Amino acid sequence: MKLTALPKLETKRLTLRQLKKDDHKVIQFLRSNETVNTYVKRPKTNSTQEAIDFITKINTGIKDNDWLFWGITQKESSELIGTICLWNFSEDRNVAEVGYDLHPDYQGQGVMNEALQAVLEYGFDSLNLDIIEAYTHRDNEPSKRLLFKNNFQHIIDRTDSANADNIIFTLDKKQYA
Repeated sequence: MKLTALPKLETKRLTLRQLKKDDHKVIQFLRSNETVNTYVKRPKTNSTQEAIDFITKINTGIKDNDWLFWGITQKESSELIGTICLWNFSEDRNVAEVGYDLHPDYQGQGVMNEALQAVLEYGFDSLNLDIIEAYTHRDNEPSKRLLFKNNFQHIIDRTDSANADNIIFTLDKKQYA
């Protein structure tokens, strides 16, 4: 994977685009809101500067081909409503992990399903990934439903060494096709 720029992805209702410095308010919200972070173990983003630093880090990682990280917007608005990424690539670049978060006002409307389908298509068809994994908290029922809906399989005998509360799902290219 050697990209010169993050590709913009479009769906019927959504645009997946690179984060901009102007997104800092929503990034701060997404990374500090109790509802969004109920099942996520990560440091909270408590200030404007921390949000801007996060955006800078993400965009540097994109430039360095470490990950792909999209901001999710509705087509009729440039306002960020969530994020989705492919990251934690295997050394041979055949496996990646998907991660996502969504503003509570947009949950339950099929937004993340639409965004995930666009990222899966890009990952398998453009990046030629063999497997996309997802780690989610064992009690995060909406995330588990999303993954099952998109043909991910729960791998019962694998554990997340970084978070014992997580369960691991995988989707291989054959299951996707």
